[in-house]
Amino acid sequence: MAPRVDHIGVIVPDLERAIEQLSQMLEGLVPQRRDLPEVGLRIAEFKTENLNIELIAFDATADFAREVMGNATGINHLSLQVNDIDGAITRLTGAGLRLRQGFPRRGAHGTVAFFERDDATGLLLEICSQGGP
Repeated sequence: MAPRVDHIGVIVPDLERAIEQLSQMLEGLVPQRRDLPEVGLRIAEFKTENLNIELIAFDATADFAREVMGNATGINHLSLQVNDIDGAITRLTGAGLRLRQGFPRRGAHGTVAFFERDDATGLLLEICSQGGP
């Protein structure tokens, strides 16, 4: 079975402006919004028929989030949905990916784990599961 891409994360400097622009591109689609004040994030998620696009804005308290995701605006990470987060971490670390310190933990999409940016692809990978460790 093919993996399920949960979402693509995009860091934006101005969440309201980005929401307005992406909503226009997606024929007036209205995003689901949520704030994660514990890590300094404001998020707007557009759920299209085949892919979710997550707009992410940092606030002044987003030190941990900036450390994990970096500061560059634009496409930031690819998130894959997994059924067994512990098993996926074991498989991915066995394949040479390096789990970021502080993960797995609760996040915007259930239990999440970020890995170090991959040298071969340049991707920042996140996995997420509605279950927990």
